[in-house]
Amino acid sequence: QVQLVESGGGLVQAGVSLRLSCTASGRTASNWAMGWFRQAPGKEREFVAAISWNFGVTAYADWAKGRFTVSKDNAKNTVYLQMDRLKPEDTVMYYCAAKFHTGQLKDGTSYNFWGQGTLVTVSS
Repeated sequence: QVQLVESGGGLVQAGVSLRLSCTASGRTASNWAMGWFRQAPGKEREFVAAISWNFGVTAYADWAKGRFTVSKDNAKNTVYLQMDRLKPEDTVMYYCAAKFHTGQLKDGTSYNFWGQGTLVTVSS
């Protein structure tokens, strides 16, 4: 199967940048897609960004455009989420997800594999 391991979370001050990483192990494929979601306690999971493995097609939540950037390293089976100008409201758990098709990148229910999450805390 597939295992996803996130890293890069932590405590930072508002306004700085942070980069999250998610490395996949196990079975992958050229028509693979990986995405980032986040969830605050008591709230619904929220789409952040996603990228397709073959053509690098990206998708972003409207609020993430201009501040967050998703990228990938095919050789390392790793997806990144560059987060700039962080705000206190970005303080949530971030989850990496993956699936074996590249449609519906924004739909969390279409992803088959999930990581354990990495916590980002932004202080004001």
